[in-house]
Amino acid sequence: MQWTDIDRIAAGLAEKHPAAEPLKVDFLDLRDRVAGLSGFSGDPTRVNMRILESIQLAWLDRMGMG
Repeated sequence: MQWTDIDRIAAGLAEKHPAAEPLKVDFLDLRDRVAGLSGFSGDPTRVNMRILESIQLAWLDRMGMG
């Protein structure tokens, strides 16, 4: 899984962090949570704010909060 796999990442975050409130997770923490997902092989230093925001919004949607 890479940074552009937004939906797969969001699903993984929703499963691993079911009690989290995605909009309260800062982008550095989000980057670290994504890097810690099983099957993620992207380079944590090669992500930008636009991708992190897309992940955050997709995660929010998965949690039924969007």
